[in-house]
Amino acid sequence: MFIKQFKYSADNLGYLVYSTKQGAAIDAGGVEDTLAFAKKNNITIKYVTNTHSHYDHTPGNEAMLRKTGALFIDCKKIKSDRIFHLDREILEVFPTPGHTDDSVTFKADDFLVTGDTLFNGTVGNCFSGDFNAFFKSLKRLISLPKDTRIYGGHDYVVESMEVAKSIEKDNSYIDEYIKNYNPGLIVSTLDDELKANPYIRFNTPGMIKLLQERNMPADTEQARFNSIMEIY
Repeated sequence: MFIKQFKYSADNLGYLVYSTKQGAAIDAGGVEDTLAFAKKNNITIKYVTNTHSHYDHTPGNEAMLRKTGALFIDCKKIKSDRIFHLDREILEVFPTPGHTDDSVTFKADDFLVTGDTLFNGTVGNCFSGDFNAFFKSLKRLISLPKDTRIYGGHDYVVESMEVAKSIEKDNSYIDEYIKNYNPGLIVSTLDDELKANPYIRFNTPGMIKLLQERNMPADTEQARFNSIMEIY
């Protein structure tokens, strides 16, 4: 399975996940760029879908559906793990609530399309208010193989690493993360995130120490995640 990233608006990232002949347009706000790539590579867009229903991720839906005749997969209706077929390959989708109640993640081979659940360098705001659900969603993602590639919903890398540096001043890997930043292709591995993204580093001794120094709850993973989200 393959993936092509398209930047649109100021920092939004949309995707075409595709196999030999069929593809799924995810958060495809860059409609014309997506269609041009699909045409050039003889890909039929079979599905149009979203990582969640926030307006900045859905502006291309209507035009994409009208111009392709694709089937719309409504993320609001995905309540459990599902699979979709692109040619003979499988695109998985599963709920990852937290940022919003309807947030989902797409998985194909060794990569994820995570929307605003897990960014490259940070995580989304918990607009749902359900920190327990958000924590469980992130735990599911970070349990995957460390070489899993992460494709998020926005390019927030520069700002995110500035925040990460302010939180963990002695984390030398943050400089390496910044060095590897390519504004032309926003991607990282799960291993990169576990080394530099403070919001999923709730099990590291350094982060635990920081929380304890602030007298924040740090006895459990959930408590530490909540504390990091509350402070930072």
